[in-house]
Amino acid sequence: MKCRKCKALAAVALPSHNTAFCAECYPDFFRSQVERSIHRHKMIAPQERVLVAVSGGKDSLALIMQLQELGHDVHGLHVDLDIPDSSPEARRVCETFCESLNVPLTVVELRREGLSIPLVKSKIKRPICSVCGKLKRYYFNKFAIENNFSVLATGHNLDDEVSRLFANTVRWDSAYLSDQGPLLPATAGFASKIKPLYRLTEFEIANFCFLRGIEHVTAPCPYSAKASFPIYKGLWSDLETRMSGAKVQFYENFLRDGRPVFAAWADRKESALVACSSCGYPTSAETCGVCRIKNMVGQEQEA
Repeated sequence: MKCRKCKALAAVALPSHNTAFCAECYPDFFRSQVERSIHRHKMIAPQERVLVAVSGGKDSLALIMQLQELGHDVHGLHVDLDIPDSSPEARRVCETFCESLNVPLTVVELRREGLSIPLVKSKIKRPICSVCGKLKRYYFNKFAIENNFSVLATGHNLDDEVSRLFANTVRWDSAYLSDQGPLLPATAGFASKIKPLYRLTEFEIANFCFLRGIEHVTAPCPYSAKASFPIYKGLWSDLETRMSGAKVQFYENFLRDGRPVFAAWADRKESALVACSSCGYPTSAETCGVCRIKNMVGQEQEA
């Protein structure tokens, strides 16, 4: 198979795009997909500072590199979860990579917040993946707001988005379906959230990292064994093998035809947000979810 761009021997075949690229031209394809996402959804305005959530995985590192190469003013933020044999390596990779790009990086340590993930897991009888996700989203947004970043970028890829959409559809979770997409505009107390990699699969991002020599964490989180997302990703991987392009078609059609319907429903059902009585950030209850977790962990420790 030949490279679509230069006709040399291709190194990466992309059945879903009915094309292939050599090692030299593939980064141009990757760049074009990110640019297309940003421009189509007006994710980043000129001169806006972009906070990039970096985990040490391939997606977030590829994202911060590509955004910097596109000329955006980027700053990395890593949340250290304090998970033994996992978090130290993830933090090292993030620090080393951002230093190599000359990109500033801030690290938020959950241990210093009294919310070390192993501690939370031992004290709260809830699925730790959902709790961990809530904590990371809270501190990403908190840092963005307090440091005047109007845009928060995450490395969610097409596989992530399709799996999440599928899970929400299986449950017919109207609230989540109403705001799922590559752009969530800023509102009072919340920075704008963008997903510039939403058109790229894990396979495509892994190839970019390999060709650009990006060292990244490959070991899964030791607490993720019971997560449901890998099941959904496996189902969609099988479907994509049989029907190339199924993922992007499912997701893009939802953005075009499905999301507007659920968004209209959400506008009618929307409940007013109030300031959390503890931290002041927006919540639908008197106390936000993160502050409630803090209180539960604190009560358990006192007991």
